[in-house]
Amino acid sequence: MLAVLLKEHQQKQELLKQENEVRRKKAVTSVDKVSACMVDSVNIGVSKVFTNQKKIEVQAVQLQTQTERFSKQTAQWLQLIEGFNQSLKEIGDIESWARTIEADMRQIAANLEYVHRNTAMEEATAAGK
Repeated sequence: MLAVLLKEHQQKQELLKQENEVRRKKAVTSVDKVSACMVDSVNIGVSKVFTNQKKIEVQAVQLQTQTERFSKQTAQWLQLIEGFNQSLKEIGDIESWARTIEADMRQIAANLEYVHRNTAMEEATAAGK
């Protein structure tokens, strides 16, 4: 009787071991599936971040290129404006020079007219004597 009870106990123990092994395998499979889902979920997020990072890098390069182009264009505009300002100064200098020459010429003309009148008067006075 004791032998029978021992044998039954051993059979139950073996059956429990087998059931535990089946449950352990199911648990491992479930954990693998959950882990795979979590990794996929994280990978999707990482993939999006990586894609966004690449887009940002491309846009940064484009912005750098546009900034350099704008800087060069601005330098060209500044040179053009400086040339224009210099031309305006030269025109102003020429205008001032022309006014000075005109004033000098008027003074010379007035002096010549004065000399001419005085000479004509002196000749008339000398002829009348």
